Amino acid sequence: MSQEEKVIALGFLDGVHLGHGALLRRTVEEAKRRGIASALFTFDRPPKEVVTGRPCPLINSQEDRAGLVRRLYGVEQVIIAPFNAEMMATTWETFVTDILYKHLRAAHLVAGHDHRFGYRNAGNPELLREKCRELGMGCDIIPKVTLDGVTVSSTYIRQLLAAGDAETAERFLGHPHTLTQEVRHGRRVGRTIGAPTVNMTLPPHVMSPAHGVYATVAVLPDDTRRIAVTNVGRRPTLDNGDDVTVESWILDFDGDLYGRPVRIEFRRRLRGEIRFPSLDALRAQIAADADAARAWFQEHPEVSKNP
Repeated sequence: MSQEEKVIALGFLDGVHLGHGALLRRTVEEAKRRGIASALFTFDRPPKEVVTGRPCPLINSQEDRAGLVRRLYGVEQVIIAPFNAEMMATTWETFVTDILYKHLRAAHLVAGHDHRFGYRNAGNPELLREKCRELGMGCDIIPKVTLDGVTVSSTYIRQLLAAGDAETAERFLGHPHTLTQEVRHGRRVGRTIGAPTVNMTLPPHVMSPAHGVYATVAVLPDDTRRIAVTNVGRRPTLDNGDDVTVESWILDFDGDLYGRPVRIEFRRRLRGEIRFPSLDALRAQIAADADAARAWFQEHPEVSKNP
């Protein structure tokens, strides 16, 4: 049992968007006011996926979600619980009283206006507020957040990313769309055509942004930020089959990153995926993509410097 009192935010937080940001900021503010720890309670997989048996495409991996919560909002603890048959059968009262209040020692809970929880989603913000009052806990319910008259939601952001609109997705997320992973060995074709890449794959259940080439920022293990060109797709010119890869050419960089974590931040889609008639044609287009990325970052110099 955890002995430290906490202010706990509740939610799956896929994408960690502006709506989640309001939730997390309030959590950290209340924790500082009380002089106790701030925490997020979340699950290792979307509850809807377990309940329905159908995979739910995610914006971010579990590791990226935790990283965003800590890095952007300063939440001290990320508690990731397994959503299994036992959790699915837990009533909302048991969840609040036994898990959050008794086991995790929640002193204050923060949830969104549409938060549902417990067996058959019977728990809601009104019941949560009443139970917190009964147990002597504080409780905040965060109203919905809108931008340009649109409710900020993970569903809407998935649609933007699927369409390749990285810039609008960034506005609703409050940060660039992100993929963090240890760099793996690829086929080394990029090195032979003058554009060595760091190679990643999409984690299980994580959605792919629209296939194509993006102007990106690569954040290296030492937190150095470098301009990059990233290709997302099946590499049709190289007969890559159905495997979706994420390959980033970090411009003006020569170093060994194999086996080390790199974060890719998607800033703008430059073009769609194309099959080229030859490696020479591919080489020429890669050079043009690098020029386009440099030009875009020159027009937006603040972007590559964002923390």
